[in-house]
Amino acid sequence: MSFFVLFVFIALGYWGIKAITNTNGETRYVTASVEKGALVVSITGSGQVSASNQVDLKPKASGEVVYVGVQNGQEVRAGALIAQLDARDAQRAIRDAEASLVSAKLSLEKLQKPADNLSILQAENSLIRAKESKQNAEDAIAKGLEDGFNTVSDVFVDAPTIVNGLQDLLYLSSPGLGASGSQWNLDFYANAIAQYDDVAMIFRNDVDVKYHDARDLYNKNFSDYKSTSRLSDDTKIETLIDETYDTTRSLADAVKSTTDLIRLYQDKLSEHNRTPAQLSTTQISTLNSYITKLNSHLSGLLSIKNSLQNNKNTLANADRAILESEASFAKLRGGADILDIQSSELALQQRKNALLDAKEKLVDYFMYAPFAGTIAKLNVKRSDAVTSGTLAATLITKQKIAEISLNEVDVSKIKVGQKTTLTFDAVSGLSIAGSVAEVDTVGTVSQGVVTYTVKIGFDTQDDRIKPGMSVSAAIITDVKQDVLIVPQSSVKSQGDTYYVEIFDSPLASDGDIQGTTSSVLPQRRIVGVGISNDTSSEIIFGLKEGDQVVSRTITATTQKQTTTQTPSLFGSPSGNRGGGGTIRTR
Repeated sequence: MSFFVLFVFIALGYWGIKAITNTNGETRYVTASVEKGALVVSITGSGQVSASNQVDLKPKASGEVVYVGVQNGQEVRAGALIAQLDARDAQRAIRDAEASLVSAKLSLEKLQKPADNLSILQAENSLIRAKESKQNAEDAIAKGLEDGFNTVSDVFVDAPTIVNGLQDLLYLSSPGLGASGSQWNLDFYANAIAQYDDVAMIFRNDVDVKYHDARDLYNKNFSDYKSTSRLSDDTKIETLIDETYDTTRSLADAVKSTTDLIRLYQDKLSEHNRTPAQLSTTQISTLNSYITKLNSHLSGLLSIKNSLQNNKNTLANADRAILESEASFAKLRGGADILDIQSSELALQQRKNALLDAKEKLVDYFMYAPFAGTIAKLNVKRSDAVTSGTLAATLITKQKIAEISLNEVDVSKIKVGQKTTLTFDAVSGLSIAGSVAEVDTVGTVSQGVVTYTVKIGFDTQDDRIKPGMSVSAAIITDVKQDVLIVPQSSVKSQGDTYYVEIFDSPLASDGDIQGTTSSVLPQRRIVGVGISNDTSSEIIFGLKEGDQVVSRTITATTQKQTTTQTPSLFGSPSGNRGGGGTIRTR
């Protein structure tokens, strides 16, 4: 049955057939013969045409488009170059990776070769030089300690004079200054300028603290010096040098602080038109001589300290160099270490991997067609700047498919491979055979209704059919050949039992389209029902070919409108089965 006829049948069945009769209460029967034939059960649905495969081509890299090899609507073969980005950076990365790979190969080859005589001789010379450097450092340290002890001795030639002289200068009462009674010179200077500047007492206290600190260091240092000789161990002599340096620096600070106090005294008196005591100038001259000697000793001690530290560093470096040279020499004689070879082999493999990665990244700058098809949309042109993920082109296959939506009841009967008939609103009269290619496993819920998408492949391609066109599909779910067929409306049910009404003898037609009257009532006959569609049902047992069954009963009264309702696609209220059902009109 064509789709159009089936639609008319369904519409009539849904809305019913109305007829006006003047049969004055007669019962008329519309009958049908039991026939043998093929019974086809199908499910219909509608949807849209789409390409069987569609892909959006996007670059995996960013850059400028330097080549576009297609146009909109152009057919391309699988593997055709669609577009290319500027790949100079990627190509440079490949060259660098290739150079690194060559270098790693050479390193491994060099490592695996036995050492030559020159390399062994160089290793021996390196070890000798390291030992010589160590000996030189040890000699320099010994000389530095000797020089340091001599310098310490020189310090203690001058230091007693400086310490005692500074004490007399500060803590005696000198008549030449004008100090009276038991007033120390230190206090005289402070008191003389206190009336002009409050800072005088700060200077005075600073001198007092620094002198006593220096004196304490000196006393301990001098005691250590007397207990140390040139034959003492290196550590004791080096400690004495450091201690003497600290003592000398402290003495220099005390002398400077004293000089600052006396100069402040002279400056303040001069500012107030008073003449400083002549002895203050003599004392400053003495202090300057102390500073000169102390600075000389400090310079000598500091030079020795630095020299000792540098020579100790040299000695430590020489010890490390000896260890390295001995290990290198032993390694050359014994050949390459297995771990070194493995490490070099690993480095070589890493360079190979880096080269492969660089080549793979180069591919990202080219866009190829993954399958043969048609360029449906082209979005780029030369000189365009694109980023990773930019939609460059859309490629579709020439082969079309239909995508239709079915409800959850109908989709349960659909299987991949079932034959289908497709019709199209845009191309009148065109019917294309196809088969189910794919059925959704998960449905889509919209406003409480679950639908499933079914994809149907075309057996033949027609250039008039374009993606996006509307399509109607009749999917054949069951077919039986050479079976007994009766109209769907003739099958009725009572409980789980199916039956038909049949006349023992065929009714003679009186030419009335509303059926034929009969003085004999039809008899019920239990039947077995097989598959059904919207118009017909299969009879498994109970009937034979040629039997007449009642497909419709019309009982009319004068001027009475009688509505006869036949089964619809959606079934009937009494004992439905499959897509058919039963109806009683009496």
